[in-house]
Amino acid sequence: MHRFFADKSAFSDGVARISGEDVAHITKVLRLKVGDSVVLCDGCETDYTCTISSMDKSEIILDIESIAPNEAESDVSITLYQGLPKSDKMDFIIQKCVELGVDRIVPVESARCVAKIKDDEKKRQRWQRIAEEAAKQCGRGKVPEVGNAISFDKAIAEEHDFKIMPYECEQQSNLSNALECAKVPGTLAIYIGPEGGFEQAEADKACESGIKTVTLGKRILRCETAGIATVSAVMYALGQWNI
Repeated sequence: MHRFFADKSAFSDGVARISGEDVAHITKVLRLKVGDSVVLCDGCETDYTCTISSMDKSEIILDIESIAPNEAESDVSITLYQGLPKSDKMDFIIQKCVELGVDRIVPVESARCVAKIKDDEKKRQRWQRIAEEAAKQCGRGKVPEVGNAISFDKAIAEEHDFKIMPYECEQQSNLSNALECAKVPGTLAIYIGPEGGFEQAEADKACESGIKTVTLGKRILRCETAGIATVSAVMYALGQWNI
């Protein structure tokens, strides 16, 4: 069944309303008709199974048939701080990490970033749309936020219950050992470097701020792989995947 997100204000008195870009997608691309069913999510972990009752070019009206809690969200709120990569790698990182359950993705400018912070709201909005589409596809109960790009110093200063940084020069502490101390934190931050990784001075500063550096093993992962691998391992280790 096709799935869409709608603001909580779109639901009232047993009726739901869809407006904006989704109207054209439903009518022209999916070619849904009156009587067809869809699932709407209010972005607050509640799903509404609805039947289309009327539609025009600007709005679709739906009857709410049933309401149920969305069960796709994990107990841990993960923020991924991703060193700004080159090209369109960020698109891939956002899409896959949303599928894996990340709550928030923050682009970070660190010392070895080739890409630099720009006040580019259009790019952030595009990344946010990628996050929303990924959340629809995988059945999430909310749309993860893609934040504005920030500096490395600001990123490591943000508060979380537990913070880890995969770092290729770390040889003692691995991810498994670090997570044994974490139990199931309410909020967890993962810091991933850009192409070229983090500088030693950045890793030292991160440790001083309470971040735990960890090794991911003998192989050095690309920046677009490291976040996906770390999120997957964290979700499994903390019992968030029933597999």
